[in-house]
Amino acid sequence: MIARRNFMVGSAFAIGSAAINRDGLAHRIGGVDKEVIIERGYTNCRYGQLHYLRGAPADGASKFPTLILLHQNPSSSVEYERLVAEMAKDREVIAFDTPGSGMSDWPPEPLDMAGYALAFADGIESLGLAASRPVDVFGYHTGTFLAAELAIAQPNSVGRLVMSGIPFRTVAERKERLEQIETGPKLTESGDEVLEMQRNMWAFVVANRDPRVPLRRAAQMYMEKAKPMDRYWWPYTGVWTYEVKDRFPLLTQPLLVVQPHEKLLQGSKDAAALVADSRVVELADLDRDVFEVGYHLFAQEMRKWLV
Repeated sequence: MIARRNFMVGSAFAIGSAAINRDGLAHRIGGVDKEVIIERGYTNCRYGQLHYLRGAPADGASKFPTLILLHQNPSSSVEYERLVAEMAKDREVIAFDTPGSGMSDWPPEPLDMAGYALAFADGIESLGLAASRPVDVFGYHTGTFLAAELAIAQPNSVGRLVMSGIPFRTVAERKERLEQIETGPKLTESGDEVLEMQRNMWAFVVANRDPRVPLRRAAQMYMEKAKPMDRYWWPYTGVWTYEVKDRFPLLTQPLLVVQPHEKLLQGSKDAAALVADSRVVELADLDRDVFEVGYHLFAQEMRKWLV
């Protein structure tokens, strides 16, 4: 059990996994035969308050190291609700909101990936998560670089790594994306540029979603992505200046890449090849909304690896 601030909403339930409504109430999504507790909380980091979603077995019988989940940008721990509930059947799971995302405080300025990773190192220390044994870490898209930098900075506190969707781009591609950031939407009195960006985001997240994702849930995911508004690009300055070829060979932890058949498939394979102890598992039937319709497939592969 970890120390937590007083701001916390928790709920336990039996014979069912949980997803969390924005009011903090738990509801079942089915398919789990063991009680889990899902709760939210805050801890401290160098940039202010760091928000997290926590799941754990209700009986406290956590058999494995704590699993840390780091999300993509823009998004929040909300995208991991189903995966948290599933993995929490047999271990403690903590999904942090990156500073500036979800309900975490903003950093004072855009940071590189190492700068954001320091916030998670602070959170892990303040919650005492690696006090008795190293934590395992999973990262998705932007979260892969955050996981890598956390593992490099804290080699004794991070045990095993899992990644998916590593944004390993060419120099030219990264340069183009940095230029797009410079000309990105500005916050104005009319709101025209931000609203146009939001319309495009709605089309991508909601209108073009996997048909198995309910409208209300897709809208919730859109809301999380929309929160940063014109500052959505802050973490991307770190993403598109990140030197995968230099940083990934520094990883000493075993790495599993669980990779859907999305645009980052080949880049993820190439990045994994830079790590001495790595393997890749492809999920050929997934290409989007992977933690909504394929969370159980991720959990299946992660359980084989995180032992």
